[in-house]
Amino acid sequence: MSLYDEVGGAPTFEALVHAFYEGVADDPELRALYPEEDLAPAERRLRMFLEQYFGGPPAYSRERGHPRLRMRHAPFPVTFDMRDRWLRHMTAALGSLDLPEEQAEQMRDYFARAAHMMVNTLDPDAADPPAP
Repeated sequence: MSLYDEVGGAPTFEALVHAFYEGVADDPELRALYPEEDLAPAERRLRMFLEQYFGGPPAYSRERGHPRLRMRHAPFPVTFDMRDRWLRHMTAALGSLDLPEEQAEQMRDYFARAAHMMVNTLDPDAADPPAP
């Protein structure tokens, strides 16, 4: 059984990603990284990606090809601050769900690693990059 199935499938990922984007919408600095007027397309893409990553249907790859996360994020200045903001909202969204701790920890671990991997720009005021 995949993690996707263990946590409840599509409804869980819909709730997770929706809660995440509610946080993004209220974070002006992070929101500025999303060029679309409406967050719905970004919400849909992230949901499909996460569902696929955690063992659900491969809709993301069928529609968009290989995820290539770093390449897709390269046009956007992802700083350590943006990483931390993204992770804070994703962690809060994950905490809003009633998931078994083992599965929640697996997801938190992936989110921390993925968020750190997306950093492509140094914070202008940062002397040393903070640890993930």
